Amino acid sequence: MRIAVIGHKGIPALAGGVERHVEEVTVRMAGQGHEVTAYVRNNYTDRNLKEYRGVRLVHLPSIGSKHLDAISHTLLAAVHTLFQRYDIVHFHSIGPATLCWIVRLKSRTRLIATFHSRDYFHRKWGLFARLFLRLGEYMICAVPHATVVLTRGQQRYVRDTYGKDTVVIPNGYGIQADSGTSELAAWGLTPQNYILSVCRLIPHKGVHYLIDAFIQLEDEGRLPDGMRLVIAGSSFHTDEYEERLHALARGRSRVVFTGTQSGAALAQLYTHAAVFVQPSDSEGLSIALLEAMGCGVAPLVSAIPENIEPLQGLGYSFAAGSVQALKAQLAEIMRSGDAVEVMGRQVRELAEREYNWDAITEHYLRLYARCLDGSAPGAV
Repeated sequence: MRIAVIGHKGIPALAGGVERHVEEVTVRMAGQGHEVTAYVRNNYTDRNLKEYRGVRLVHLPSIGSKHLDAISHTLLAAVHTLFQRYDIVHFHSIGPATLCWIVRLKSRTRLIATFHSRDYFHRKWGLFARLFLRLGEYMICAVPHATVVLTRGQQRYVRDTYGKDTVVIPNGYGIQADSGTSELAAWGLTPQNYILSVCRLIPHKGVHYLIDAFIQLEDEGRLPDGMRLVIAGSSFHTDEYEERLHALARGRSRVVFTGTQSGAALAQLYTHAAVFVQPSDSEGLSIALLEAMGCGVAPLVSAIPENIEPLQGLGYSFAAGSVQALKAQLAEIMRSGDAVEVMGRQVRELAEREYNWDAITEHYLRLYARCLDGSAPGAV
């Protein structure tokens, strides 16, 4: 099949769940002999990189502002597809999907779209942007030949709101546990003596709740000796929020900001964490959560459906947005000893069984084949 992918920033992924998703799936498709093209932004992917692990890269410019970066690049990419011989064009995310109708102008091409999350809940967006994202949500459900969602909860939402049948294909995880500790030394960390959060530093990720809860526990003397809080990530058009987090932790040597990490450094951060915390107000299906599970780290998550569903009854949770509830759960976990290690083993087994990128890629390829013969659920 000739496949094109639009809506992500680029590959290889530097950060971000959508970019990681696209990279993991496209390189596997290319590895099976499919002709795969990824449209990438000049301000994200090295312009000298024309191919990545068998995936052809088409570089197009964008207007590099918070509101216009994605949509300006998507417009150019969507128009470009009209002059190519693709069997499948695959859009990712509701913002870019406002322009997915352009692909439908070419009748022989099948349009697929993945609904990653309800991005209008993200507090970095103003009123106009949120209305635009609502339009994108409608378009991603109404226009494609088939729409993919990441969770059963999203599937119910789309069915109830738009009457559209969708296909559930989850995210996966690609990072493997790394028992080495050499990368931890850069931050003065030791195994099992830090709490970890991995995410973009964006308000809806809730990192401010976690820092607040940690500081309160530190002030109350309720943390094990030397226990630290590690925040791995950086801002994305949200520098003010990152500055707010640093201000909140000012003078607190036990709060460590590592910036965005990848490779061995990220694998070791996951593997040796005492607990992984995801305190978000909204999510799609967090790859960081799945990566932590795959590395055998017990997760503590805010009790929103998108966090609870993938855990399938495992892990720990607290009421979303409640610093006191988060603080209480962290204190309890710090006292739980071996039970936390057992939970880590259980979530690793779950991740290995349910969130495997090879299986996810096969799900997509089968969906593409069904769309080409007109038998995909929800095809229009």
